[in-house]
Amino acid sequence: MIPGRATVAGVLTSRWVSTATPQDAEEVRALVGAAAGADGVDAFAEPARRDIAALGADGGRAGSRHLLVHEGDELVGYALLDTENADDPVAELTVLPERRRHGVGAAVVDAVVEESPAVRFWAHGDHPGAGHLALRVGRRRARELWRMRRPAPGHEAPPLPELVVPEGVTIAPLRVGRDEDAVVAVNNRAFSWHPEQSGWTRADVEEIEAESWFEAAGVLLGWDAVTGDLLGFHFTKVHEVSPTVPEPLGEVYVVGVDPSAQGRGLGRALTLAGLHHLAGRGLRTTLLYVEGDNAPAIATYRRLGFERDAVDVSYQR
Repeated sequence: MIPGRATVAGVLTSRWVSTATPQDAEEVRALVGAAAGADGVDAFAEPARRDIAALGADGGRAGSRHLLVHEGDELVGYALLDTENADDPVAELTVLPERRRHGVGAAVVDAVVEESPAVRFWAHGDHPGAGHLALRVGRRRARELWRMRRPAPGHEAPPLPELVVPEGVTIAPLRVGRDEDAVVAVNNRAFSWHPEQSGWTRADVEEIEAESWFEAAGVLLGWDAVTGDLLGFHFTKVHEVSPTVPEPLGEVYVVGVDPSAQGRGLGRALTLAGLHHLAGRGLRTTLLYVEGDNAPAIATYRRLGFERDAVDVSYQR
């Protein structure tokens, strides 16, 4: 907590909440929207954005806590702390644009570290200021998540290669209510190592299915034509226009291939199937996220016309 902390901006007060009043929720969403509009990038990843969208409407997701930092009556800083995984607490934060460089960000970061000393931070967009704030609380640059875009800004997208499906595989859209358990099983084998993508449950898939952007036709599943086993999947996503999205764009949301099916070209085929689907929707631009140290995947995406567009950084002790 930072009761009565003085900064260049003025006197700051803070409080942590697990649930928020309607007024709190409205102020948080206004601040987050103002920051996104000023920065051209969301300060929060999709799970956090879902929490923020639901803020004030329910009891809140277990493990989520919200830091509200005020200067007088004005909300000038906000952080979302996710402690659902007690061994790996994660925080994302933002500051009202006109109150930056006045000590508010430092106050927010200090309050988060005081509340959760082992916390790691995500900084979306790799702003230099985020690195300075992380360094002052003993965090190092530990992980990069690249956003890649097709086509690169100012360029025309190359034609998509023809879709060639590996022998013995069929690709078909998700059947809602029937395929979720198979998707969960493949996901958890494919991403057993991944800090965010691992540990899916059926409820996680159903949460995606409840999103406004979800369409079953945009989820492509690769099946073994002989055994009927699911071998891989590709969830596509269409982003609607927002302060950070000036025109509708597609996303390679997640591609997963069962380890037993790797090496058959299925990942490329599923990726291409999704790209052809998005192109058929009339979308001119597609993005994806990939670990910055995943050189084979980056090389594959570059061959398909993707180039790095932005970087998100995880800072940890």
